[in-house]
Amino acid sequence: MMASVMTGYFVELLTLFVIVLVHELGHVVVARNFGWTIREVKLLPFGGVAEVEEAGGISAKEEALVAIAGPLQNVWMGALAWAFGALGLWDTQWSEYVAHANVMIAMFNLLPIHPLDGGKLLHAFLCYWQNYYRTLQWTARISLLFSGLMIAAAFEPLVMEGKGLQLNLLFVGVFLLMTNLTYSRNIPFLFYRFLTHRVRASEVALQIGKPVSPIMVSGNQSILSVARLFRRGHYHIVYVIERAADDLQVLPEQTIVDGCLSGLNPHRAVTELFS
Repeated sequence: MMASVMTGYFVELLTLFVIVLVHELGHVVVARNFGWTIREVKLLPFGGVAEVEEAGGISAKEEALVAIAGPLQNVWMGALAWAFGALGLWDTQWSEYVAHANVMIAMFNLLPIHPLDGGKLLHAFLCYWQNYYRTLQWTARISLLFSGLMIAAAFEPLVMEGKGLQLNLLFVGVFLLMTNLTYSRNIPFLFYRFLTHRVRASEVALQIGKPVSPIMVSGNQSILSVARLFRRGHYHIVYVIERAADDLQVLPEQTIVDGCLSGLNPHRAVTELFS
């Protein structure tokens, strides 16, 4: 901010701040409409991130709607800026600057990189086809890939054209890479947080009579490996087959969740839950 004042670009910086603020308010308004608890809104090197308490216990549909709400604010702000310029209410050059800033912020945030909006949309999209544990893994992998590509793009003008290094792109790329390395290491914690929300999900499923999704496993599989098969937005019944037995044993998903969160070894065989 001090540099922007010294170089005469404070108005532009203030404009970008307002754009990011409205962008984040879009997330907050939709999230609060769903009843989420907003902990804080962080300002990061590339914009902002709204931190919520419900992460891991919300539906993929809600997560996608909250994620897209931010870029949608940039759509109407950019269109309004363009209209003001076309009608002569704003200087044409300033109108183009505001419209272009909104387009760039929206497009950047839609990149499939956690914790950008695009990364959240990616995670919600994957939840429709994969179990929750795999969605965490693939979100981290894809985010790391695109973070690496962003860093490579920062060096492209220097290597290919002999021009200067794109420092802004490099700094943001490194920041996102480090963020997603931490995210990758935190996958076990994020998964256990997901399991803690399954209690409430189970109660809701029982109240509304939600259809169940069956999972068939071997009796010698670990309790944790069975829990990793759980999918977001589904209530599961686990069918356990033992090779030495002819009958089929059934467990509700809450028994598996309790087996993981009980403090006992979650890697013990699932058949031990019957003893």
